[in-house]
Amino acid sequence: MNFAILGAGAWGTAMAISLHRAGESVTLVPRRMEQAFLLASDRENKDYLPGYELPHSIQIGHEIAPVLMEADYAILACPSTGLRELCEKIRPALSGARQLKMAITLCKGYERSTLKAPAEIVQELLPELTAAVLSGPTFAGEVAAGQPTAIVLAAEGDEAELTEAQHAVSSESLRVYRSDDLRGVELGGCLKNVYAIGAGLCDGLKLGDNAKAAYLTRALAELVRLGASIGGKPETFYGLSGFGDLVATCNGEWSRNRTFGEALAQGQGVDDLMSGRKTVVEGYWAAQCVKEIAEKAGVDAPILGEIYRVCYESGSPVKAVANLMGRDLKAES
Repeated sequence: MNFAILGAGAWGTAMAISLHRAGESVTLVPRRMEQAFLLASDRENKDYLPGYELPHSIQIGHEIAPVLMEADYAILACPSTGLRELCEKIRPALSGARQLKMAITLCKGYERSTLKAPAEIVQELLPELTAAVLSGPTFAGEVAAGQPTAIVLAAEGDEAELTEAQHAVSSESLRVYRSDDLRGVELGGCLKNVYAIGAGLCDGLKLGDNAKAAYLTRALAELVRLGASIGGKPETFYGLSGFGDLVATCNGEWSRNRTFGEALAQGQGVDDLMSGRKTVVEGYWAAQCVKEIAEKAGVDAPILGEIYRVCYESGSPVKAVANLMGRDLKAES
């Protein structure tokens, strides 16, 4: 199969290496021309995934249209904030992309202006393609290194088409499960970034193992409650895109969202942490969207509310803990 990976951040680069290892044909397409030149000459993504060689058989492209002409699958490896713009660039190229059948998003977040999930944006702008999402606990460096990883690929509709894509993406080191719960998988991948900020607050405040364990347990309960209220299947949130990704992102030293929360708890300001970054803290933007989604659904989400206050209303991390610990006592659910 031929894969076009549009976006050459850490995750897109890691997927290129993983698919090449699986024997697939891969073209990696950075957003910027200068990045394409550097990747082609250095055979290493020094900005986003240093230390991992890009084999010469991985092609480096820049123009979207000629790359998509040969592609069976397009992997959209951009932040959620840039997905609409990317889809608008893809749209004129579809007339020449005769064998392209599926657009697989890697981003985890909602569009702030519309509250649309990534697959919904793909379905709106690229209705000719099957919209799919790849989500789960995936530290890019470990995927690039070929360390064992499991992930879930979700799409609605033709199960045979989804199964074919599942086999194409899988390899000896990357085990791919499939799901038809597209909405649930996307929400799990989005929410875990928000809750990872809270895990970072726990770490930054040095609250201890008891607090971190309690936090993760109650965050999962909130995630399941919210996800089920908007149509996701509860079992999805106990799977790789929910519980699995939550555990990894809330504990990994590499987690941008966790380290963002840790820095907030240590007294750094949001503006300072967000300015001049090469990488995106998806959980910061997602907190705003998901809070609105929860309010519209009438779902009680106290952890989400406290994280939102810390991120957007200059709330005190210490006060957030006190607010959660001081809530009315009730039966566990």
